[in-house]
Amino acid sequence: MCGIAGIVDYRNKLLKKDVIEGMLRSICYRGPDESGIYSSSFACLGHTRLSIVDLSTGQQPLSDPSGRYWIIFNGEIFNYPELRDLLLKKGNIFRTHSDTEVLVQLYAAYGKDCLSMLNGQFAFAIWDKKSEEVFLARDRIGIRPLFYNTSGDRLAFASEIKSLFALDDISREFSYKKLSDIYTFWTAITPGTAFRDIYELSPGHFLIYNRKGITIGKYWELTYNDTGSILPLNKALDQFNELFYDAVRIRLRADVEVAAYLSGGIDSSSTVAYIKNIEPGVLNTFSIGFDDKNFDESSYQSEAVSYLNTRHKSITCTSKEISEIFPRVIWHTETPVTRTAPAPMLLLSGLVRDNNIKVVITGEGADEMLAGYDIFKEAKIRRFWAKQPDSAIRPKLLKRLNPFLPQMKDANPAILKMFYGYKLEDIDNPFYSHLLRWNNSNHIKKHLTQQVKSEIEGYSPTDHLRENLPAGFDRWNYLEKSQWLETSIFMSGYLLSSQGDRMAMANSVEGRYPFLDYRVIEFCNRLPADYKLHGLNEKYLLKKLMLNKIPDSIIKRAKQPYRAPIKNAFMQSRSEYLKEILSQEYFSKAGIFDFNSISGVLQKIERTGNSTEVDDMILVAVISTHLLYKQFIEGFKENLNGRKLSNLKTIEET
Repeated sequence: MCGIAGIVDYRNKLLKKDVIEGMLRSICYRGPDESGIYSSSFACLGHTRLSIVDLSTGQQPLSDPSGRYWIIFNGEIFNYPELRDLLLKKGNIFRTHSDTEVLVQLYAAYGKDCLSMLNGQFAFAIWDKKSEEVFLARDRIGIRPLFYNTSGDRLAFASEIKSLFALDDISREFSYKKLSDIYTFWTAITPGTAFRDIYELSPGHFLIYNRKGITIGKYWELTYNDTGSILPLNKALDQFNELFYDAVRIRLRADVEVAAYLSGGIDSSSTVAYIKNIEPGVLNTFSIGFDDKNFDESSYQSEAVSYLNTRHKSITCTSKEISEIFPRVIWHTETPVTRTAPAPMLLLSGLVRDNNIKVVITGEGADEMLAGYDIFKEAKIRRFWAKQPDSAIRPKLLKRLNPFLPQMKDANPAILKMFYGYKLEDIDNPFYSHLLRWNNSNHIKKHLTQQVKSEIEGYSPTDHLRENLPAGFDRWNYLEKSQWLETSIFMSGYLLSSQGDRMAMANSVEGRYPFLDYRVIEFCNRLPADYKLHGLNEKYLLKKLMLNKIPDSIIKRAKQPYRAPIKNAFMQSRSEYLKEILSQEYFSKAGIFDFNSISGVLQKIERTGNSTEVDDMILVAVISTHLLYKQFIEGFKENLNGRKLSNLKTIEET
């Protein structure tokens, strides 16, 4: 895994290498092992390397044998040995054993059509000296990030936004409409970001930039309802087993040790079980627990470790640590968040790196592909309830959801209707499954300043999303629609970014995701709904598959979403930064939230000693937005001081 940065400028043949160096220094933690720069007329490419494959000869930037194409690449192509063999049969000659060289030669042979041949997680740029254009691409599901900015005849791009802000002529301002997205969906809808004029290449897309400007195209999209003849369950299990086995197998390809996260849930336990089957030797696993027992899963982690016989290390996260580390979390997310869940993941990746490990396999993606989240069951129950909205019996099914929430344990039908009844009978709404969640998030916007409210007046995030739904969305069943929303928005924009890539790469650790192998995704998307959500039994096919492979107690345990403390982390904190960013002066300086309105929320929490889910979201949104303002708008340059590149090598062409 690595960091990339580049500039293509048709106005200036004297591109300054120190500009690219500055861009790379801002993300040097993504690649602490080596760095390189390629500079030529109109184009300058930079790379920081976390060496995982071909440690001795895989340096970048790297060219094809002709010297026409130059590549910088962040990610992994897991099927590169097979692609290398394909190119060897065509007569290609290789100087390295890296997946990077396979990729650049594959592009030289097939152009953009090579994207459909790749099985991996990637963001890369290839400069074509002959045609004087650059080709950018991002993996199908958005595991690896890629941002860009255009100004006149110049394109600047990088793995992270802070690299772009290293350019003096790019202004640092919030996009209020995209903040509205974030305070609804927990993430901005691509290509937008929290900042004006900073764009993110959408998953499954490529970008071509030349003197004519930008062309963006789609090479893959998430789609459903292509079932054909329905597979019998036993054959579906066989195919799933074969696909998942191979997805894990190729993600073990590395020239360094590969470890795994083991959370105590079925997803990570499944990946570890398959790893142990493929490579029976010693496997290092890692997990995080909480001193607050409402969030802790340590007992299940211990059971999984004992059953799977791994060499395990874990840490316990405290509310105080979440508060202390939160500024660093936001420096890496580069966006406001509404949860503290990224903070423990930052601590966990630090534990991995402290043990000299660069690569971990994780279980992310199973919930989205196989309907594991409570939001899918919630929508199913709400639809059942909506047929008899006055029923006192039907809403009681909702008590089976979120049993970890104190207010749900003894809730009566009236409480359940208040909690879950929002737009209950609006079952034809394409966003029915997510209306409740988004409505809860929308409460954040009630506390915006009048100026910001005026700026976003007339803008509806959901209307904007509705205008950009994929072809065929209306033909999908209710579960497929909700899976698309959860995968395309929440997973790609938040889970794999703020909670995934950014928290791992902050400590120079690469995450790999077998459940997000595109073959596994496409297989799951062809399954009938009952193989995924069987009644109210989530991830039905995976549970069937894992019988006698992991502990029964883990298969049968109630789903517990990964969460982290919020109220106890911030309301009891004495951190100086919180005093500053929650002061009336800072509210005036940032100009996003109304001080008096937020003070009312804080006073209520202090008075009662309790906070609702909405209160928690408001609290985190305010703190993270103000931290983002402080770090990126108010004092950005100071945060880059002291950063150095490792083993920098430069290639210059005229």
